[in-house]
Amino acid sequence: MSGDAAVARAPTGAQIDSGTRRRRQLVLALALAAVMLVLFGLAIGSEGISWSSFMADVRGDQAALIFGQIRAPRTIGAFAVGALLGLAGAVAQGLFRNPLADPYLLGSASGATLAVVLVLAASELTGNVLSAGAAQILMRIGLVIAAFVGALVGVLLTLAISQGARHTLRLLLGGVVVGVVLGALSDLVTSFAPEALRSKQMFMLGSTGYLSWSSVFVLAAGLVFLVPLALRFARFLDAMTLGEDTAASLGLQPSRARIWLVLLLALGTGIAVSQAGLVAFVGLVSPHLVRRFAPSASGYTVAVSAVAGGVLLMAADVVARALIAPQELPVGIVTAVLGGGYLMWLLYRRSLLS
Repeated sequence: MSGDAAVARAPTGAQIDSGTRRRRQLVLALALAAVMLVLFGLAIGSEGISWSSFMADVRGDQAALIFGQIRAPRTIGAFAVGALLGLAGAVAQGLFRNPLADPYLLGSASGATLAVVLVLAASELTGNVLSAGAAQILMRIGLVIAAFVGALVGVLLTLAISQGARHTLRLLLGGVVVGVVLGALSDLVTSFAPEALRSKQMFMLGSTGYLSWSSVFVLAAGLVFLVPLALRFARFLDAMTLGEDTAASLGLQPSRARIWLVLLLALGTGIAVSQAGLVAFVGLVSPHLVRRFAPSASGYTVAVSAVAGGVLLMAADVVARALIAPQELPVGIVTAVLGGGYLMWLLYRRSLLS
């Protein structure tokens, strides 16, 4: 490259200032949106968004229970679930250098679904022995543990089939194979235990209705552990955009870094899925939004994608609770419609510009 060409391609001071300003504006907008959505999440009751209903709840005898034990953990938990999915989505897209990669790419979704179906089928046996209340509590705990373990097992199977994380293409193909096989096994189980089909469908649609303070603690612990780990490997993701040889020349160890990032992806997805089920499109769309409005290095993209994912899921939770109140929509349906609609619009717009 000639000196003149290098100077021409170098970003000017105005471009740097504009990029910095856009990144700050995005963070500020997400922070304001998060605060507003927390308020909406606390205000929405069985009648949807209603001022009179909200004031009646505030003045009622059950205010501490309604706000402190139901709406607050659900709202904060929705943000934490979305943040984990946004973080995992940004890592997946950076790791595979594919903007269509999502947190469920490596078999975690199918593994979690199969484990949940097995617990649902087995609960029929324990339900005949235990009381209804005890059986329900044990099933809830079992579903959370099963979803987390199943997601990890799905990713570990993918790693075993692809013989590690050295070859990203082989890893992707392994994830597809594991997803198909485990999905077929879960369908086989439901064919023998059809009573588990409805609960399986609810799990696959995703729900924030069961989030409690214990869920928030688990989700927050996951974020506290995984966010610094993702930021630590952000330099590797930046180097991988220039190729594996460049990453190795910078003193990085691609094989080791891939293993850590795959484990991060599995843990983040497993924790989120175990608490809220399979929430679609949040992990795919949030990194897209961040890169579209404020393209930057991987460290910024990963961190802000987590915030964007939390804001997106809180917004979807508000819509799911308010749209057909007093009934609720599964939050996964809302995220699928909004996220899928956004991606369709984006693809259509790019096809017009090309």
